[in-house]
Amino acid sequence: MRQLTVISGKGGTGKTSIVGAFASLASDKVIADCDVDAADLHLILSPSVIEEQEFRAMQTAFIDKEKCKGCWACSQACKFGAICGFTVDPLSCEGCGVCELVCPYGAITMTDRLGGKAYISQTRYGPLCHARLFPGEEASGKLVAKVRENARMVAAERDLPLIIIDGSPGIGCPVIASIGGVDLVLVVTEPTLSGIHDLERILAVADHFDVKAMVCINKCDINPSKSTAIREYCRKNSIQIAGEIPYDLSFTRAQVKGKTIIEHSSGPVADIIRDVWDEIRRSLRL
Repeated sequence: MRQLTVISGKGGTGKTSIVGAFASLASDKVIADCDVDAADLHLILSPSVIEEQEFRAMQTAFIDKEKCKGCWACSQACKFGAICGFTVDPLSCEGCGVCELVCPYGAITMTDRLGGKAYISQTRYGPLCHARLFPGEEASGKLVAKVRENARMVAAERDLPLIIIDGSPGIGCPVIASIGGVDLVLVVTEPTLSGIHDLERILAVADHFDVKAMVCINKCDINPSKSTAIREYCRKNSIQIAGEIPYDLSFTRAQVKGKTIIEHSSGPVADIIRDVWDEIRRSLRL
C-alpha cells in the first residue's frame, strides 16, 4: 500500500483542487481528506456517507450538584474562567483536570466530550474517508490520525494499493499527523513571497520526518520571478519539481459546478495535471 499526501505551507494554493484532479485520474485508491479544520474536498466529490463515527478527544469538567458544598475551590483554581456556580462552560474548559484535583468533596469528574465526527463515504471516484471538527474544538491531529486509520482499513479491506491524502496547510500538528509514515508528499506552492517562505518551512518538516518530497508550482505565471526563485531553491536542495500549473479560471468554474478540473476541462491545464500525476506515479512506482 502506497500513501501520497498533498500539502501546502499556506492555505489557498490550490491543494484540494489538485487532490480532486488526482482522484479522477487514479484508479484503485482511497481518498482521505485530512484537512479536518476546514474540510472541503467533499464539495467536489459529493460523497454518500456509509458510516459515521463519533470523535471524542478532549474532556470537560462536570460538577455533581448533590456532592458540591459550594466552597468554589474549583472556580478559584481554574485559570480559564470556565466555572461559574455549578456550570462549566465547555468552550472555555481546556480539560486540564485541575478542578477535579482540588475539589475536596469529589464533586467534579472529567467526562469525554463530542468534538467532531469521522465519516467513511463512497464517491464517484471510490471511497472517501473524511471528518468534521466541531467549531471551537481542538485535537485536530488526533482526528487526522482517525481519518488515516479509516483510510488504511478501507484500503486493506478492498485490497486497494494507494491512499491519496489531502493534508492540512501549515506546519502544525495536523500536518505532522498527515505526513507521518507516507511514501511521498507533494507540496503545492505558489510564486509569492509568503508562498516561498512557507514552502521552505514545510519542506523542512518533511525532511525532519525523512519523508520524500516533490514540489508543484501552482499559478506559476502570476509572478515569473518568484517562480524562478522556487525553481532555484529546489535545484539547490535536490528537490524534484513535479510540474508547473498556470493560473486558469477553469479551476473556479469546476468548483462552482462541483466537479474536478479533469471532469470540467479538456484544455492544456488538464493535460499539465495529467503530466504531474504521471510524475507522481513514477515516483511511487505505481
